[in-house]
Amino acid sequence: MSSNKKLTDVTMPQLAESLVSATIGKWLKKPGDSVEQFEPICEVITDKVNAEIPSTMDGIMGELLAEEGQEIKVGTVICRIETTDAGVDLISDDKSSDVNDNARVSNSGIATDQSQRSRYSPAVQTLAAQHGINLQNVPGTGLGGRITRKDVLAYIDGGGAAPSAPSPAPQQAQYTSPVSFEPTRVAEEPVRHSGLHLTESPKIPKIEVEAGDRSEHFIDVTPIRNTIATRMRQSVSEIPHGWMMIEVDVTNLVQLRNKLKHDFMKKEGVNLTYLAFLMKAVVGAIKDYPIMNSVWAVDKIIVKRDINISLAVGTEDSVLTPVIKKADQKNIAGLAREIEDLASKVRAGKLKLDDMQGGTFTVNNTGSFGSILTQPIINYPQAAILTFESIVKRPVVINDMIAVRSMANMCLSLDHRILDGVICGRFMQRVKDNMESYNMDTQVY
Repeated sequence: MSSNKKLTDVTMPQLAESLVSATIGKWLKKPGDSVEQFEPICEVITDKVNAEIPSTMDGIMGELLAEEGQEIKVGTVICRIETTDAGVDLISDDKSSDVNDNARVSNSGIATDQSQRSRYSPAVQTLAAQHGINLQNVPGTGLGGRITRKDVLAYIDGGGAAPSAPSPAPQQAQYTSPVSFEPTRVAEEPVRHSGLHLTESPKIPKIEVEAGDRSEHFIDVTPIRNTIATRMRQSVSEIPHGWMMIEVDVTNLVQLRNKLKHDFMKKEGVNLTYLAFLMKAVVGAIKDYPIMNSVWAVDKIIVKRDINISLAVGTEDSVLTPVIKKADQKNIAGLAREIEDLASKVRAGKLKLDDMQGGTFTVNNTGSFGSILTQPIINYPQAAILTFESIVKRPVVINDMIAVRSMANMCLSLDHRILDGVICGRFMQRVKDNMESYNMDTQVY
């Protein structure tokens, strides 16, 4: 670098309105590494989700002022980036960096270290979505095989972008995901007695422990686990929980989904799950009984106008509740895409704080685990939470005759300060009616 270089401070940003600090989880750049604008430089851990801090400029990573595992207040300097006024030296540094990157790339054009291969920055995802690019096909030259904006642009220049004709469906381009979907897997999918579809087998928990004696060991409580514990304790101690269950005949829904799911996968690239139909039924019922979409405020009850559905998604070590904003404005296909998009973000650890905020009512698909009866804890400070249990075939009496039908239980926990049995009973009956009204003529678009 020549004398025209300057050091620019990078501070801990305020990732959310209520956030006052975050913990440095991992540095993705080391001093001396080339840094592009929008490229992630470090991972941070908040009380809600893990996030990435992107660089606001092109330059060379300078001094790291925060250590991994250190909690940093918002506005505190965490590192410095070297930039040049004229940009001449930066270009030469980029070239030398490219040489180093090329040295790390094999003859096939893919970096030998692929540990960060599946982690994409928002800038990379946006660029790929705009050009209809499957990021699985783009060689990565960044740290750990990570794909940078330069890699995507080079791939586009090389003719790797999707052709203009025929063009992919808008939904496919908009919802490009790091998860690879194979339509052939759908055709080979075995019959699931639990009903709800899992896009992949649950992962085995990875537990990091501290040394203990022969009879016990210690597990560090992560910030996310600590937040879960705090919110659950707060919910149970502050909210007087009521609970009820209703039985739903989903035989027609099962037949409808079996009819549509293969074509939907081919067209959209995502699974058409029962959860999308349930969510549509719940949103319709909330429109009829808006008091379900409320929170307790001591001297008043606040009824939310927007219907933002929190979706409980479990990972191997936590449960997160990303939010589908304005779910009442989406059709079944749109809800299915939103569900898959949020679930993919959870599995890849790419949720943003904005994805977790603003929920007004929570839905949980406990039936995906084979559960038939659940008493859920309310997602504080919401007024209610609904679980959809496993779909099982049972003998039922219809017109004094026994028939085998696909049945499922729905369980509701309610805040008894706001809601009573009468209104919740009517709400549950409306959800039941909506679920049982699905037939072979129902449109998902």
